Parts: sequence; structure tokens; C-alpha cells
Amino acid sequence: MGPRENSNTPKRGDDGRRPPGDQTAGEAAREAGDGSGSAAGPGAGDDGTAAGTPEAATRAATESAAESAAARAAEAAAEAAARDERTATPGRTAAGRVRGRRADGLRLVPDPTPELPAPSVPPPPVSAEPSDSPEPSQPSEPSVSSGPHDSSGPSGPSSDPRVLAVRRFREFGRRLRALRLGGSVVLLAVALTAGSVAVGALRDDGPGTAVAAAAPGVLSPAALNGGDLDANIKALQAHLRGQPKDFGGWATLGLAYVEQARTKGDPSRYPQAERALRRSLDLRPGNEQALTGRAALAAARHRFDEALGYADRVLKKNPYSERALCSRIDALVELGRYAEASKAADTADDRRPGIPVFTRYAYVRELRGDVRTARRVLEQALATAATPGDIAYVAAQLGQLAWNQGDYATALTDYARALAADENYLPALEGRARVLAARGERATALAAMEQVVARFPLPGPLVELGELYEERGGEGDRARAADQYVLVDAWTALARAGGVNADLDTALAAADHGDRASALRAARAEYARRRTVHTADALAWALHMGGRDAEALRYTREAAATGYRNALFLYHRGTIERATGHEQDGLASLRAALRLNPGFSTLGARQARAALEDAK
Repeated sequence: MGPRENSNTPKRGDDGRRPPGDQTAGEAAREAGDGSGSAAGPGAGDDGTAAGTPEAATRAATESAAESAAARAAEAAAEAAARDERTATPGRTAAGRVRGRRADGLRLVPDPTPELPAPSVPPPPVSAEPSDSPEPSQPSEPSVSSGPHDSSGPSGPSSDPRVLAVRRFREFGRRLRALRLGGSVVLLAVALTAGSVAVGALRDDGPGTAVAAAAPGVLSPAALNGGDLDANIKALQAHLRGQPKDFGGWATLGLAYVEQARTKGDPSRYPQAERALRRSLDLRPGNEQALTGRAALAAARHRFDEALGYADRVLKKNPYSERALCSRIDALVELGRYAEASKAADTADDRRPGIPVFTRYAYVRELRGDVRTARRVLEQALATAATPGDIAYVAAQLGQLAWNQGDYATALTDYARALAADENYLPALEGRARVLAARGERATALAAMEQVVARFPLPGPLVELGELYEERGGEGDRARAADQYVLVDAWTALARAGGVNADLDTALAAADHGDRASALRAARAEYARRRTVHTADALAWALHMGGRDAEALRYTREAAATGYRNALFLYHRGTIERATGHEQDGLASLRAALRLNPGFSTLGARQARAALEDAK
């Protein structure tokens, strides 16, 4: 969901003022060449992305991160005295303000990973919800036989020369910058400490709601994406056993569970998050922190109407709540209300520019076909990223954007930047494996995807691994592929037990590799709830696979209405057009899919090439 730099218009902080020198995504968009910063219409940026050399991008990210850290620290010291108690949070540093919450994008996105079976065994029954205790039982890591767990193996990211090069360069830059900035950082740290003592630690719970700071080491909402989330959650649990009436602590714990579920695909955390947030609201009805947590939880469960309602409630009380602004954009995007989402992104960019807003701003532009602006904004976000979590997140978003445009060299460079920051970051691991497969490095890609599935058995990687097994066609590969598709059903059951609406995942996987009637039911149900380009495409494909091509044609055209550039959508459209007698249109769509991203899907790309060959 999107990032950027350089401005005469100051950004606003929690008190409604924008710090001098900051730049909004709209200003970066104008630098990208659209002249206005507004969302481009369909087809804009069709010439692909503009990418610099990996070395230049890495150097810029390294130097900007060091400079921005000092600048943001000074900014925080200056703002601390002016920030009112309505929006202050305990221990909120300048870096924490920029960091905010990482977008889940929904593209759905840690304590333990889900207890799913190995790819070669049937799924286990779904267990009961965990208890209400602030320290839940910890399930063990799954034992998966499809591949090694060590990401540093021959096909792992640690051995990728791109990752190693980024790490070496960043270490050099870190040492160089340390010599220049060391003295200043010490002085800034003293200033920040003095500022926090003078102002006091207040929770972000609405006007006039100041409470004592949590015990040292307890996780603050702004720090959910930094450091060891598991360790921070344990500290929160211990704190709440001693202070069970700390409504802010319960709200933060709920948000942390949502983050765990998102980062490791563990839907069993969602009921725990719901109980923690409910406990916070019982202790302090209507408190802002818990309401923003409810918005995040609803979005993670694909209940976007609920998420929008919670976000709007928060914004009525605090129009500058970064989390609520971001949740509102997410909900509008996922409800298919793209014009409103674009306006919401502009508003958020004006009020609270930073990485969480930048990533969403970029995704809104990408959905409208403005790939160039999306990349420019994401590059700006990466330049401001100062923590490993933020660097990994934004770099992986850049990799996904490059992948969608078939720019494999840039995608691998971006994923290397992400993995240099966090070698276990799932989207980068999965994206890297997909790029390797598209480049024809099948054995390496298959081993890399096995590693992803061994640790994060989610629907997307499971389907891709199954198709890679099918394509290899060795002894036992058909059975291995079938195991992956069975595991998709297991994940779906686990997700639904956690309160997640999994119809879109079901429709996409089942249409190609499962019960087509179930796929069509799920696609219709999801489209009835929210009309997006993704639900329209899923419904079109499910209808086609069910033999209803005439009905499918309407939806496949609807999926292309915003100008979103997606090779899988083009492949689906071309196949449906040919099936309805529009032969030349269908062949043109298939060619466009392969031209945009020649390896967009292991199965789909092979079938598109076969169809074009047969038509000669």
C-alpha cells in the first residue's frame, strides 16, 4: 500500500502542524512528473517504472536513513513541549513517529507460526480459542518436510550476493556516518531525555486523558514494528499481570496480537486481540487507542465496513491519528471506493506524512495505473526508513511493484535490500522465489519457496509451490502438489476459526486447484460484500472455470476499469474473451499479459504461451 522528498509546505504533527522541511507524497508525485500530485487516470505510467542502479539506490537509502534519524530526533525534541496530551504517546520518538504502523495492505498481511501440518500430511482439526490470560500458551513451530528451515542455506537469502552486497555497503555507510553524527546524536539523546522528563509520558487516548507511563520496557503502540515483537509482547503480558487495569496496555497488547497474526499468518491471534481490545474498552469506554486497534483488527479479518466505522469514530475525536487515517484508506481501497480512497490518501498525506501513509498513497496510485508515481513515492519512503522493519517493508513493496511490471532485475535488487534488513521477511522471501521462477531458475526457486512454506504456510506460497511441483513433474511431484492445495484448505479453516473472511483466498485457490463450485460461491459472496478490481477478477475467473463465460466477460472488463496493470488479470481476460468468441481481442490480451510480466504465474504463463502457439 506507499513513500517520497523536498518541500516548501510544512507537514503537520500531532498538534496539526507540519514539521519544516518534510515532503508529502503529493509533492513527490509532482516531482515524478504528473504535474499535480493527484491520482492519474487509467493507463497513466504505462511505460513502466523508472529505476536507478542498485548501487545508487542503496547509497541513497543508507545516507538518508542516517541523516533523517538525526533530523527526526531534533524535530521530536522541538515538538515535545508543544504536543498536547490528546495525541501524545509514551516514549514516542521521532523515528517512531515516522515509522508508525506498517501497512498490511491487506495484501493480508509474531509470536508462534500457525500449527499447520506438513505438506505431506492431512490438516489437523482446528483447536479451541486460547484463554483470556495475558500470557497465552505458545504453540510450537510447525514441522514441515517440504524443505529446510534455515534461510541461510544454498538457496536462502543470506547466500544471495545481492543481499551480501547491500549489507556490506550499508555497514560501510553506517561506520562513516557514525564518525560524522556521533557527537550530535549524543547531544540529541540528552535533549530528548530532558524533553520526555519535562513533558511526561502520556497515552494517546483523547483530550484530557493523561495516564501514568507504563513500566520500563513495555511496548508502546508506535513501536509495534520495531525490535523483537515477541519479547515486547511478553513484557506487556508481565506488565498487565501486575497492572490489570491499564487500559492502554490492553489496547497495545491487542494491536500487537494483530501484528503477530499479520506478519506470520497466524489467524489464531485474532480472538486474543479481540479480547484484549474489549478489555481495554471495558476499562475505559471509547478510548482512542482501543478503537484504532479495533479498526486494524477488523481490516485484518477483511471486515472493511467495520474497519471504516471504527476509523471514522477515531478521526472525529482526533483528525490527526495516523493509525486511523491509514485504516480509513485501507478500508476504502478494499471496499472498492477508489475515488474516496484517493481523497483519503491526500488528506492523510497532508496531515501525517510518513511511511505508513506513503505506502498507501503509492498503492492507490498503482491501482489507477500510475506506476511511475507509485515507485517515486515508495523510493521516498525507503529514503526515510530508519529501522530494519521499515526498510524491509518498503523495499519489499518496491520489489512487488517491479515484479508486477516484469522488471525482474529491479525486483531482485529491491528484495535484496529488504532481506539485508531482515532476512526472514516473508514478502521478500516469497517475492524473491517468484522472480527466480520467472527467470527460469526453477530448481533454486522451488527450494526457496519450500523454505517459505516451511515457515509460513499461507495460501499464495502454497499454490505457487504446488504449481512448481506440477511443472517439474518428477516422481511424487503430483502428490506433493496436491498436499499444498490441501494445506490451503487447512489455512482457510484456521482463518475462519479466527474470524477472518477468507472467501477471496478460497475463490482464487479453488478455481484452479479445488472445488470449482465452492470457488464460485466464495467469489460471489466476496463480490457482494466489496466490489474491487481483485474481487471482480476472482469472480470472472471462477465463472469461467464453472463454464459461465458470457457472465464472466462483464466482470473481467470491470477488473480492468481503473487502469491497474496486472498480468494475471490480462491472462484471465484474454482466456475469457477467446471463450466468448472474441478471438483477436483475447489473443491481444494474452500477448499483453506476457509482455507486461512474462513469468506472472507458473501455470498461467505456460498456458498463455500454449494458447498463442496454437493460434498460429
